[in-house]
Amino acid sequence: MEEEKVILVNEQDEPIGLMPKMEAHEKALLHRAFSVFIFNDKNELMLQQRALGKYHSPGLWTNTCCSHQRDGESNIDAGKRRLMEEMGFVTELQETISFIYKAPFDNGLTEHEYDHVMVGHFNDAPNINFEEVEAWKWMPLEAVKNDIEIHPERYTEWFKIIFEKFYKHINIEKL
Repeated sequence: MEEEKVILVNEQDEPIGLMPKMEAHEKALLHRAFSVFIFNDKNELMLQQRALGKYHSPGLWTNTCCSHQRDGESNIDAGKRRLMEEMGFVTELQETISFIYKAPFDNGLTEHEYDHVMVGHFNDAPNINFEEVEAWKWMPLEAVKNDIEIHPERYTEWFKIIFEKFYKHINIEKL
């Protein structure tokens, strides 16, 4: 099976080419990505713990799901696809903020992403894919914020970066 490719972009999120995912992460090249945040009726965020077999950040807690858009795929379609692949459900998504971040890892890989943050609403239990997700839980945003401050080592680097921006910029009352 051919390795999945990411969409390389410039700082205006304009596509400039395709590259195998691992190569883009090894070279720390800017590429398009997305992060999905799912809330329930209590305004709790659904977190996932990354599977222990993941090639980076295994066992760490993060947002509901995240990944990379495929060539020709909209942000919303990509978010819905990956939500089904990782968490076993689909719901309507709304695009919110987007921004560039760079997060190096101990294994020599770097996430350098133009990240599109999407939010959605769901109240049921997910049907997680254990190849991708170790566990999941609902947490109030204030509890997530406090836990990140006390135990930052429990969370993925990108989630900590995104959560700081997300917490200040997204009004979940609009959902």
